[in-house]
Amino acid sequence: MKKIALILSVLTISLVSNSCSDKFDEIDTNPNSTDKPLTYGLFNSANKELMDNTRDEWQSGRIVLPWVQYSAQRAYTEEDRYQYRLSTGVSLWSFSYRVAQDYKQIIDLNTDPATSTQMSVYGPNKNQIAAARVMLSYVFLNLADSFGDIPYYSYGNKDADFQALSIGGTAQPIIQPKFASQQKVYADIMKELKEASSMIDANEVVFTKGDVLFGSGEKLKRFANSLRLRVATRVKGVVPGAEAHITDAIASGVMQSNNDNVGVTYENNLINPSPLYDNFRTRSDFAISKTFVNLLKGNVGNFNQDPRLFKFATPKGTNKALILDGSAPESTNPADFNGMPYGVPSSLAPSQAASSNFFSKNILKPDYTEILMEYSEVQFLLSEANGWSQTNYVNGVRASMEKWGVSAATINSFVSALPAASKANVLTQKYISLFMQPYEAWAEYRRTGYPNTLLLPGQTGTLNVASGGNTTYTFTSLIAGLTDLPKRLFYPTSVQTLNTVNYQAASNAIGGDKMDTKLIWDTN
Repeated sequence: MKKIALILSVLTISLVSNSCSDKFDEIDTNPNSTDKPLTYGLFNSANKELMDNTRDEWQSGRIVLPWVQYSAQRAYTEEDRYQYRLSTGVSLWSFSYRVAQDYKQIIDLNTDPATSTQMSVYGPNKNQIAAARVMLSYVFLNLADSFGDIPYYSYGNKDADFQALSIGGTAQPIIQPKFASQQKVYADIMKELKEASSMIDANEVVFTKGDVLFGSGEKLKRFANSLRLRVATRVKGVVPGAEAHITDAIASGVMQSNNDNVGVTYENNLINPSPLYDNFRTRSDFAISKTFVNLLKGNVGNFNQDPRLFKFATPKGTNKALILDGSAPESTNPADFNGMPYGVPSSLAPSQAASSNFFSKNILKPDYTEILMEYSEVQFLLSEANGWSQTNYVNGVRASMEKWGVSAATINSFVSALPAASKANVLTQKYISLFMQPYEAWAEYRRTGYPNTLLLPGQTGTLNVASGGNTTYTFTSLIAGLTDLPKRLFYPTSVQTLNTVNYQAASNAIGGDKMDTKLIWDTN
């Protein structure tokens, strides 16, 4: 069933010649596969592959995590300065369509009369279909947010422009799909999430066994509505109907507490550990950035020293082995946290690495939970929807701190001193709460311009000097014309080569396949 996704991601099509095209099905059939898999196993596998690849050392650690300045690289800083490896974008594209095909297979198995009865043993058919629709929306949202116009699939909309994962009139895969416009994609994602939420039986399970993501139809329903609130907030004023979706998503029931947080929790072993922990076992490339540390220390912005600093980062000089075995000490002394200067030339990076801070043992652990969406974000979205509500703003900060294990007394002290809710204050706190969810933080920065504490091209940062004190450097983008964070990723080189006509049409439609081409909601 992954054949179509593989063709769509154009990883293999160039290897298939006309002379053997009539035997393609035979060649591409896995003799060990089944056409009636366990749907909960397929669902979990897709979820893990999604997080493995969006939160790993490549798509996250060397692209978006540093771009939003949660991290900075300790050696090779070219990607921090926006010169990312194009193969990484190819990978993001190809695995996204691969997992999308898995979610579509769950839908197909639960809608086909020949298999739906058997699939009902694994959970109510409608709840399984809804879960797959929600996760497809999540995948396509990330693709659209990263690239712009994309090949798109919809369960409930047969628009002729929606050709991803589809079959043509001759029952052959559409190997050169059209790119749907951002307007259509975002509008349909909101529709899909609304319809998925409506079809969920909140009193039933999603899967009868093996459900490690939701556990109940009610939690799935709240996730669907919360994700719709995220999307609708992103495109309000740009995509017609978004404002109505905001109102309806809230009324339909969004996340109510941290118990509703949705994430993939990895295993506490070395077989299926979290992706960044697995990378940290053999490499030491990533540190928390000085930009972020300065914000958490209260050196910039409008806030007091943030106790989450001590939960996010390891004190400088901590032995790596102590982080790996979970015994690294915590410190509440701000002097123990410098951060790694962001965007320095690679030649200067080694001189700063020794005084930088690794992520904490709360993150670099095998059973870390990679979050898809959480309650604190919902509260910040509600604050915005309610005219920058103070109550929702405080709730969001409190929820984030509770999730990271900050003591109740410390939380109370911090929130009592919060500056009043405003666009800048709410969105900056939202940025802090999105730590380790870099794709969403990147989208929010492009949409809003916050936080306004990031180091931008042409600006001056500070370096530690061995003899004491500081010196300065200028952050220089390696991509000509980029004077801010990148606006999007380049379309994959494989797509440019193997789906040329549709690639060129998409490039023209969005205003050019460039990193400074704004998406339709990037209006700040």
